[in-house]
Amino acid sequence: MKSKSGLRIAIIGAGIGGSSAAVALKAKGIRADVYEQAPALGEVGAGIGIRPPTVNCFKKWGLYEDIEKLTSRSDFMEIIMGDDQVFIKEAWPVLTDDKSEAYARLIHRADLLDTLIAHIPADQLHLNHCLTEMIDHGDHAEVKFANGKTIEADIVVAADGIRSPIRAQVLGQHDPVYSGYLAHRVLVSNDEVLGMSSEENILRIFVDGKNSVYLLPLEHRQQVSVDITVPGKFSWRPEMTKEEIMKSIEGFGPTIQKIIENIKLEDIVTRPLCDIEPMTTWSTKCVTLIGDAAHAMLHNQGQGANMAIQDADVLAEEIAKAETPAEALQNYEEQRKPITKLYQNLSRLFPTDEAETAFPEKAHF
Repeated sequence: MKSKSGLRIAIIGAGIGGSSAAVALKAKGIRADVYEQAPALGEVGAGIGIRPPTVNCFKKWGLYEDIEKLTSRSDFMEIIMGDDQVFIKEAWPVLTDDKSEAYARLIHRADLLDTLIAHIPADQLHLNHCLTEMIDHGDHAEVKFANGKTIEADIVVAADGIRSPIRAQVLGQHDPVYSGYLAHRVLVSNDEVLGMSSEENILRIFVDGKNSVYLLPLEHRQQVSVDITVPGKFSWRPEMTKEEIMKSIEGFGPTIQKIIENIKLEDIVTRPLCDIEPMTTWSTKCVTLIGDAAHAMLHNQGQGANMAIQDADVLAEEIAKAETPAEALQNYEEQRKPITKLYQNLSRLFPTDEAETAFPEKAHF
């Protein structure tokens, strides 16, 4: 391999996975340039729980103090029937050998992404670069963008999401699988959840069969992330009326219904919940996938962002110590595929399921 200082690394996509990869490599003293198609950066979506293995990544990269200021520790989660019948209250699952690590740190995706971006040198972040073609030459890759720019790289990291163009061009098409469910997501103030958010910083999941409403407190913002997961017709950008949303939650308790009734429709972001089937191959000798491009998963286990960040940590470790790009990418893939496949499969289970899939049926788009 070239000297690490001379290695040309291009990361395509400046979301959580791509930004994490750039920061992880920076911590190793390795430059990586990030190419993002959007002219400006922004992040929508729900609050998330950062788990202990992810927290350990931030500590290694020197980000923990910044992350800690924007998060609050949560020790428990609850699954609630109706408005008040607690079905399960338990500590967060332990993901390491350390039993004291049964917790999550709650944060909004936008705050997490802003923190990561702040740690990428400005001259390494290139906005308004929409990929049009990726050519894998074996010992290097050539990337072409819609703005007319072409680059060459020794390693290309595809952090370009569930519909990854790079995955399609280099490894073949792996279509997203629609779960049959839509997620309606919105941020509201603490007062707007009418006392249903826990003062103990507990993630609360209200359920009606396999339909759910997540209330995830964001102490730093004095807000609550609301996620309404209900069946719906597939579209990448669903357009819903308030009446349709209210109809879909009529099985929930009266307070949950009142919370959602009070939310303005224009504040709600609706997305289809999709994943991909576990892949047998993520990499060539100079191109690899990370995050949703490699292993998009449903949100039921809350592991999508965590897995992308942990991907970045392992990828940086392997690039730093391997003798060739091909060796680095192969070692990274071998380490990460088993755990991400496990969480892809677990994430197809609703929190109250034991064996059956959360999909009413599988449909590829």
